[in-house]
Amino acid sequence: MAILSIKNLSLEKAGRKIIDGVSLEIEAGKTCALVGPNGSGKSTLAYILMGLGEYREISGDILFEGKSIKKLSISQRAEAGLTLAWQEPARFQGLKVGDYLGASVGGDEECILDALQRVGLKSEKYLSRAVDKTLSGGERKRIELASIICMKPKLVILDEPDSGVDIEALKKVFEVMEYLKKIGTTVIVITHNVQVLKRTDSAFLLCDGKLIDESKGGDVAEYFKNRCLKCSRKNKPDEDKIKKI
Repeated sequence: MAILSIKNLSLEKAGRKIIDGVSLEIEAGKTCALVGPNGSGKSTLAYILMGLGEYREISGDILFEGKSIKKLSISQRAEAGLTLAWQEPARFQGLKVGDYLGASVGGDEECILDALQRVGLKSEKYLSRAVDKTLSGGERKRIELASIICMKPKLVILDEPDSGVDIEALKKVFEVMEYLKKIGTTVIVITHNVQVLKRTDSAFLLCDGKLIDESKGGDVAEYFKNRCLKCSRKNKPDEDKIKKI
């Protein structure tokens, strides 16, 4: 059963279609990937799904659990069970990690400690740390993943969770993806990483705002070999963004 159905979705800015007639369905409890060259519309699609202000003037429809969320606010979509982990996690000056995570679970200490353990961070070292520039990008990304574990959303979009993390942290990203799938969370991951892609059940290839191909994650990996699939556009993936670990 599809938890998310996108129907003929389009977004136009400055006379150009950023998302152009995209239709796709994502099954509940599955992990899928969005791949494509820079500027293909991957993050834009994520922002549309979350209802960000500049991305609301759309045509088409978005159904979540069979109901249209097109007119819902960001907070209403979050309450319905959607969330987004940003490529560049937010900083919160003065807010402690423990309070940041606790906000999602009403201060449930057991849940907070479990989430930190799952992302490989020691509670005694991080609970009192501020979620600000004193944390590295990789640390903030792990803490954001911990917050998602605490929230247990119905569907989460991970925007390049492998960006700016080392090998050890990437292993934790994989473990979190598996854990979320285990508890029934549907995961959409935006990635340029072949290893992340191979851990998904399916993948959608975007180019110029259009859906070009849909198949198993491993099949779309051909894209990373500079062999664009079913696409007339003469371009190659950005080599600096592709991480073959």
